[in-house]
Amino acid sequence: MQKGGSAYKAYVNILKEELIRAMGCTEPIAIAYAASIAKDHLHDLPDRIEICVSNNIIKNVKSVTVPNTDGLKGIEAACAIGIVAGKSDKVLEVIADATKEDKIRARALLKDTEIKIQPIDKGHIFDIIISLYKNEHKVTVRIDRYHTNVVYIKKDDEVILDTEDKVAMCDDIKDNSLEDKSLLNIADIYDFAQSLDIEDVKDVLDEQIACNTKIADEGLKKNYGANIGSVILKYRGESVMDRAIAKAAAASDARMSGCELPVVINSGSGNQGITVSIPVIEYAKELKVSDDRLYRALALSNLIAIHEKTGIGRLSAYCGAVSAGCAAGCGIAYLQGGDLKTIEHTLVNSLAVTSGIICDGAKASCAAKIAMSVEAGIMGYLLYESGNEFYGGDGIVAKGVERTIRNIGLLGREGMKETDKEIVKIMMQKD
Repeated sequence: MQKGGSAYKAYVNILKEELIRAMGCTEPIAIAYAASIAKDHLHDLPDRIEICVSNNIIKNVKSVTVPNTDGLKGIEAACAIGIVAGKSDKVLEVIADATKEDKIRARALLKDTEIKIQPIDKGHIFDIIISLYKNEHKVTVRIDRYHTNVVYIKKDDEVILDTEDKVAMCDDIKDNSLEDKSLLNIADIYDFAQSLDIEDVKDVLDEQIACNTKIADEGLKKNYGANIGSVILKYRGESVMDRAIAKAAAASDARMSGCELPVVINSGSGNQGITVSIPVIEYAKELKVSDDRLYRALALSNLIAIHEKTGIGRLSAYCGAVSAGCAAGCGIAYLQGGDLKTIEHTLVNSLAVTSGIICDGAKASCAAKIAMSVEAGIMGYLLYESGNEFYGGDGIVAKGVERTIRNIGLLGREGMKETDKEIVKIMMQKD
């Protein structure tokens, strides 16, 4: 791929747009971000709060621990800490600087303030509208389609920002405010990885390596969630495959339990950013490959995950760890000299195995789903290397990798719409 060409520049921009730092599960952090912006305009603590969110936000916030809250979970907690401690200029690290006093103030706000939560359906899977009230004043902030996309701000009768008309004209697959991802395809991703000038993306990949490795190590050191990573190492062993699976799971163990270390995300998700990178990094250490080879493998695995997710959408009933785990298998194949054909078959083989895993929100079991998905990604490569593969017509597998990816997109985006609704209904039932 020619460095000065439009496709090359687009691929670099996609990596820079998608590989950004975030502290905590990104859906509650998006709520905290919206709340912090609203507080910036209200200039006071509210006496009443209204939070309107789409079903997928409810699903992904309900059961996950919000960092810097001393263990609080849920929408109200994310909003409260965003109000009292949020620094909106830090975006997805909005509550990273919360102090002990801030945590106390957040609990007091939760106790003393009327908070109303309402599900909404304005036609977008990702939607957050937060209104803060103080006496006669009201501030409303809306984030739509992705975690940092602030489309509306209004204080009292003054509209400060309004791009909602543009939002209404876009769907959740194509986003006119970001680089067009419809040009992604496996052949060009492979070509890009081969021809990449590492300096063009070195900064974002260095940060992904540093941040995601650190939280993986943290997850193995302490007691987080169900300790999936530690259990894998204890009962499965210390092979490179076991370590790759365990460390990815351990990073999620920590992150889903409120660990305050940042991660570099992929497709709007920290778990996906972890899954697509940690196994590749672990294999690179074992194989003692050059830094150059690792960077190219990470560029490839990240872009393949983004390509898979483009057809599905950022949130759905289809578990995002599947896309990332299968993409990690492709990165591992690349590290070991895999050519384009190897990458294509690795991806198809792995997608044939794990594409039935549902997303029932962010919580401790995400780490186990990550472990399963990474194993499927690696198995997809080992199958092909041993002369075995799944063929077009085997279930949702089609002839050709792009047709299979398209089928996965249809399954996640269209086929699982009703599944998504039922998941939310089940999650909202009272115990």
